[in-house]
Amino acid sequence: MSAKTKVSALDHAMQTAHTWINDVAREFDTEDREFAYRVLRAWLHTLRDRLTVEASAHFAAQLPDLIRGIFYAGWNPSAVPEMYDAEAYAARFAREAIIAPDDVGKAAAATTAAVLHHLPPPQSPGSAPQRNPHPTASPQNAAQGPRMCSIRRASIVRSVKSSPRSHGQRTERYVLT
Repeated sequence: MSAKTKVSALDHAMQTAHTWINDVAREFDTEDREFAYRVLRAWLHTLRDRLTVEASAHFAAQLPDLIRGIFYAGWNPSAVPEMYDAEAYAARFAREAIIAPDDVGKAAAATTAAVLHHLPPPQSPGSAPQRNPHPTASPQNAAQGPRMCSIRRASIVRSVKSSPRSHGQRTERYVLT
């Protein structure tokens, strides 16, 4: 898609946003860019509303212009951070992305994978001072209960459990913390 505005910065911003949406679509193996946009927007908004104002600003500073605009669209900084459990997270994400609540885990994981391709790598503890209020658990703890996964300056928790409905199979659910 090549929309030329004759303003190079805007053309670049649109191309970058298209790249992000295309990468989300690729994670789902779909050509439906509207779907990819909805899921990316839901992911960004759900993350944004779980963060403090300061953490949101740090995270948003790493986003390209148009993606940052999507991140901030409709934001009420006086109402954050919101707290919700896994069910409320799934319901909110599903409602905004217009997907089934059972698909939220896959959608959140796929969107996280796509977004991480574009964000700078996290700083190592010895490289430069940083204030990161979101700790990252070690890989050794991955099999135990909730596990923190670093998304640069934000975090999600992955809980793995068996439920009676899953017939003994392990199910994964991603929730923001």
